[in-house]
Amino acid sequence: MSVVALAIDALLPALDIIGYSIGTNSAAENQLLITMIFLGLGFGPLLFGPISDSLGRKPVVYMGFAVFIMASFVCIYAPNLETMIIGRILQGIGLSAPRTISIAIIRDRFNGDRMAKVMSFVVVIFLLVPIIAPALGKFILNHYSWQTIFYAQIGFSLFISLWFWKRQPETLIPEKRIKFSKHLFIDGYKELIKFKRTLAFTVISGFVTGSFMVYLSSSQQVFQEQYLLKEEFPFIFAGLAIAMGASIFLNGIIVMKFGMEKLITFSLFLYFIVSVVYVILFYNIENPPIEILLIFFALQFFTLGFLFGNLRSIAMQPVGHIAGIASAITGLISTLMAVPISIFIGKYVSDTALPLFLGFSISSFLALLILFYIKIKLSEK
Repeated sequence: MSVVALAIDALLPALDIIGYSIGTNSAAENQLLITMIFLGLGFGPLLFGPISDSLGRKPVVYMGFAVFIMASFVCIYAPNLETMIIGRILQGIGLSAPRTISIAIIRDRFNGDRMAKVMSFVVVIFLLVPIIAPALGKFILNHYSWQTIFYAQIGFSLFISLWFWKRQPETLIPEKRIKFSKHLFIDGYKELIKFKRTLAFTVISGFVTGSFMVYLSSSQQVFQEQYLLKEEFPFIFAGLAIAMGASIFLNGIIVMKFGMEKLITFSLFLYFIVSVVYVILFYNIENPPIEILLIFFALQFFTLGFLFGNLRSIAMQPVGHIAGIASAITGLISTLMAVPISIFIGKYVSDTALPLFLGFSISSFLALLILFYIKIKLSEK
C-alpha cells in the first residue's frame, strides 16, 4: 500500500515543473496529475478483486506491480498533459491491485475490531511514506530531473515485490476460492447490496476521501504559491502527515476498547466542527498566518486518522465471504465519489485555502447525515 503514497506524494513538489515540461497552463490542470491516479485506483479493483477471489491474493499483486511499472514509463516519456494523464490513470489501475488485495489479505485473517486494529498499524506504515516522500521528491528535483522521481518509484515497487514474495504467505486457501466467471462481479454486487451498513459506510468514506483528496491535489498550490513556502513545503507536508499518523497509531491502541463505530461518530463530528470554525473565522478574508492554518490542518488530519482505517474495516466486516470483490466494489464507489468532489472543489482553490475548509465542512456534514440515518434505521430493526 505504501507505493500508492509514494506515487502520489513524491510528485507534489514537482507539479509546476512537470506542468511546464508537458505544456500545462494552470495549477488546476497540474492538480489532475494527482486526482487522475485515484480514478485508476477506483476502477482497477473491478478487475483485480474478482481475479484474486479466484486465483489467490499473491499473483494479483504481482500483476498490479507489472502494470504500474509499464505505466511509469508512459509518464516518464509523456510529451503532453493527455499522455501524462493516461499514464497516471494506468499507474492507479496497477496500484489498485496491491492496495485492494492488501485489505482482502487482512480480511482473510481478521474481522471486527481486531481487523480495525491491524488496519491501523498497516496504515501507520503506509503513512511513513507521505512523511518522507515530498522531501525525497524535492531532493531528486534538486539533483536530477522530475523523470527520476518515476524511476525511484519503479525501483521501490520492485523492492516491495521481492519483499512481498519472500515474506507474505498466501491467505486465500484453495477451498475458499470462487471459480472465475463473467458473472462473478454481478453476483458479488448483488450480494454486496444486501448489506446496507456496508454501503452506508462506503458512501461516508467517499465523502471523507474526496475532501482529503482536495488537500492532496492543492497543497502544493496553497503552500508554495499562496504562502511562498517552496523550500519548506516538504517539511510542512511531513509534519501534517505525522499528525495523522499519530491518531492512526492511537486508534490501533484504543479501538479494541471503544469500538469502531463510536470512534467514527466522534471523529466525524470533530472533523465537521473544526472545518466550520475555520470557515466562520476566515470567510471572505485573506489567508490567516501560516501557523494558524497549520493548526487547523493538523486538527483536521488528526481526526482523519480515526476515520480511514475504521471506515474501511466496518464496511468490510459483514462481507468477509466475498472480501476480494467487496473490497473492489466499495473502493470503486468511494473513488467515484471522491474524484469528482476533489476536482470540483479544487477548481476554487486559487487565492485562499478557504475552499478547502468549505469542502471539509460540507462533505463531513453529508457524511454525518448518512451516519445518523443508518444508526436510526438499525435501531428501528
